[in-house]
Amino acid sequence: MPSYTVTVATGSQWFAGTDDYIYLSLVGSTGCSEKHLLDKPFYNDFERGAVDSYDVTVDEELGDIQLVKIEKRKYWLHDDWYLKYITLKTPYGDYIEFPCYRWITGEGEIVLRDGRAKLPHDDQIHILKQHRRKELETRQKQYRWMEWNPGFPLSIDAKSHKDLPRDIQFDSEKGVDFVLNYSKAMENLFINRFMHMFQSSWSDFADFEKIFVKISNTISERVMNHWQEDLMFGYQFLNGCNPVLIQRCTKLPEKLPVTTEMVECSLERQLTLEQEVEQGNIFIVDFKLLDGIDANKTDPCTLQFLAAPICLLYKNQANKIVPIAIQLLVAHVRFTIAINTKAREQLICEYGLFDKANATGGGGHVQMVQRAMEDLTYASLCFPEAIKARGMESTENIPYYFYRDDGLLVWEAIKTFVADVVGVYYESDQVVVEDQELQDFVKDVYVYGMRGKKASGFPKSIKTREKLSEYLTVVIFTASAQHAAVNFGQYDWCSWIPNAPPTMRAPPPTAKGVVTIEQIVDTLPDRGRSCWHLGAVWALSQFQENELFLGMYPEEHFIEKPVKEAMAQFRKNLDTIVSVIAERNKNKKLPYYYLSPDRIPNSVAI
Repeated sequence: MPSYTVTVATGSQWFAGTDDYIYLSLVGSTGCSEKHLLDKPFYNDFERGAVDSYDVTVDEELGDIQLVKIEKRKYWLHDDWYLKYITLKTPYGDYIEFPCYRWITGEGEIVLRDGRAKLPHDDQIHILKQHRRKELETRQKQYRWMEWNPGFPLSIDAKSHKDLPRDIQFDSEKGVDFVLNYSKAMENLFINRFMHMFQSSWSDFADFEKIFVKISNTISERVMNHWQEDLMFGYQFLNGCNPVLIQRCTKLPEKLPVTTEMVECSLERQLTLEQEVEQGNIFIVDFKLLDGIDANKTDPCTLQFLAAPICLLYKNQANKIVPIAIQLLVAHVRFTIAINTKAREQLICEYGLFDKANATGGGGHVQMVQRAMEDLTYASLCFPEAIKARGMESTENIPYYFYRDDGLLVWEAIKTFVADVVGVYYESDQVVVEDQELQDFVKDVYVYGMRGKKASGFPKSIKTREKLSEYLTVVIFTASAQHAAVNFGQYDWCSWIPNAPPTMRAPPPTAKGVVTIEQIVDTLPDRGRSCWHLGAVWALSQFQENELFLGMYPEEHFIEKPVKEAMAQFRKNLDTIVSVIAERNKNKKLPYYYLSPDRIPNSVAI
């Protein structure tokens, strides 16, 4: 009778093992085996991190093995199990890999196919077509759209993290609860002692240094010491935690009535302001997104205010960007689904943590996202196009824009990798067109994710391998590099409260040159909100335990040699970028490392 050697790998994350009964069936081209209990006498099977092997003898020839069925039945209590993969050695000496990397919950059954990726038209055998159809139906039931707020992109249908499918929940709750992270931040930063003075004001700028006790961070300390300098102010728009708003000014906006006479003391080339604009030396940052947004009103004891400033910046003869005019308008940001659900559940929900410290809390942040959605386009997510659209592409004219330089390197590395993988599975553009599952996915994103807005520029379908490569590059870059660029610098640039206050307790001044230092200090957030803000930017700037960085793929869902070679080349290209960035950063007082691939997590998980 034919005998197979079955190897079963259990995950190494917390609670991955199980004491339940595990049964296996083999489905071949000529028959299906009986269920076999995988159990070794006097041995604790399926422990966390274990790789267990079993001999399975069948009654008759099964032909080519197409599927493996795994069934879990309760032993004592319901016991979830994380199955990494199964390998099969056939009686003829062949090895077949069946990747899983999923949780099996309750008394469940999963059916696995081998790790060779197949497009819909590749499945010609009825049993494989049936398996594919059932798997799609199951996922469509699990992953449903829901409107969280009008005007928002639709999100997954889950009110809380525990409502998510088990496979996309965090592996454990440790370190992912916002409240826990805030509390941990308060303790680690030694700022609990200020919380009893919650609504009291700081005495002066130097008083803010008290919450810097026992903190050692090169960039944040430099910000603290130089935050009032024009060079530091301008540099942040290029390489701080918000480097995506600055753009070349091609025409002075009517809402910014600035003249040459007002700024001539800052101009170095003996040109008028209009001539400097024509020569490409003027840049603008417009926070129009905040104009008219309701300020936080959740605390009746403290009025909070917002401004929607416009800042005009000048490239001086040393090629450094410095401010020349600022205008304040009337009063008035691998577990991606899990972290977004957590955010809706605890961070940006009504009475959530965002309401505690931010001027846009209490509903303003919802208005801000609704407004931002009007301007979100596919082109804005294509990094090279976004840079060009803002007139920021010239390395000669703008030499210190490291966000652009490093981002382009990472974008090209991702795009090359994606194109290599696409080329393995899609041999022509026609194959792309005929992949109905792919076309349905792209249409789903357009119709539900982007609410069917034609102006968004998101494709309804994809017709070429080149466009497919670009689309996937957008997804990977946005969820990895772009997020890293605007997230992990928050503590560096925002922990010194006067440099990036999360809220204001007084409206912006209406006249120039009449504001005193004391008035500015009174405008800055009180001690309690400063502590909440500092805890937030610290917690959000930390990497998760066992973080997976760009190019790290421990879960081997694809077994084909060409794909593994593409992954290896991708890692090699990323290592080269790491070296280039490290060499550039040598001896820099303000190194830029947020887009170094060894600091870019694979996905948004914090």
